[in-house]
Amino acid sequence: MATDQISTGSAPTRSRTAPPRTDAPPPRTRLDSLTGLRFPAALLVFAHHAFLPIPPLRLLADDATEYRLAGWFTQAGGLGVTFFFVLSGFVLTWSARDRDTTTGFWRRRFVKIYPNYVVTWALALSLFALYYTSAGVAVANLFMVQVWWPEYMTNFSVNAPSWSLAVEAVFYLCFPALLAAFKRIDPDRLKYWITGTIAAVVATPALAYALFPSGDRIPSGHDSSVSQYWFSYVLPPVRMADFALGILVALAVKHGRWRNIGMVRSSLLLAAGYWLTFHVPYLYGQRAVLIVPIVLLIAAAASADVEGRPSVFRHRAMVWLGEISFAFYLLHYITMCSLRWALGEDQMYSLPVTLGLLAGVGGLTLLMSWGLFAWVETPLVRRFGRSRRRVKAAG
Repeated sequence: MATDQISTGSAPTRSRTAPPRTDAPPPRTRLDSLTGLRFPAALLVFAHHAFLPIPPLRLLADDATEYRLAGWFTQAGGLGVTFFFVLSGFVLTWSARDRDTTTGFWRRRFVKIYPNYVVTWALALSLFALYYTSAGVAVANLFMVQVWWPEYMTNFSVNAPSWSLAVEAVFYLCFPALLAAFKRIDPDRLKYWITGTIAAVVATPALAYALFPSGDRIPSGHDSSVSQYWFSYVLPPVRMADFALGILVALAVKHGRWRNIGMVRSSLLLAAGYWLTFHVPYLYGQRAVLIVPIVLLIAAAASADVEGRPSVFRHRAMVWLGEISFAFYLLHYITMCSLRWALGEDQMYSLPVTLGLLAGVGGLTLLMSWGLFAWVETPLVRRFGRSRRRVKAAG
């Protein structure tokens, strides 16, 4: 999940489709709608975990209702994570500074991401994960290398959602080189690069099913083995396609080579894509059938802000929720597991009670997220986000 403040972008325009075709550097424009969209994406991941039928999380007593709800939200987590990966590439490209250095970029990313990561790693380990996590796996998780081998319980160890931050860390290391390379592409040829990258994302599940054995199924029971799932959904070089797609689309929007279909149509396509995930093999539903609607929605939200069009996601409350969504993403699984641990493994509940407990967990997570954002993330970014040399020069 990229969490930079989105503050630079394309020039305002009256066009309903795309900014004027230009190769000139764009002036600054805030893209608050993209910040506001972060929280619904994080909420999708919350919903996916809320009804995941595994012992560390399950609260609902009725099997039929549990598995029905789990089916409804089975691809919600994949949708949220893919959205964040594409958004990360888009945001970092949109807000890239011409005079920035590679080390300066890496420093800002490290200060923004890693302190929250370490705090939640320690919290999860101390509350519940220590009882079943080996020292080697815990250390691998701390150093963000748990995603590099096909072991399900290692990939999702300690604080399960943190695997995506380990993938994002690879994106950040590669971003300066990727951006420099993609900037050399003729703007009129960006559409071919975007199409090719989308094709690579769509082809990934087919490669996973063809190249890897289908024996050891993932714990959720879907038609995917651990190695197939790891290759298609977890492995950083494979997920780099999502991130690269965000970079390419941001460049297309900046140069006026993007045809905007609007947020309403993009949202409808995303809803249709989510419905389609229930009718394709599991790995295709994780990202392949959702990638195009995700790209369209991100570009439409950016265009809405550039053109000054109305957007509910630009509301002050949505922007605030978006700002704390990174902390919410890292904390929600911890609060869910801690609740299950505190209630006892055998205690199950009716649907109304379960929904009430989940609402309470959501509220508590929001409160904790605000604290993590206000007392850890923001102060550290202000203190260490710039080099001492630049701070002295500014002074």
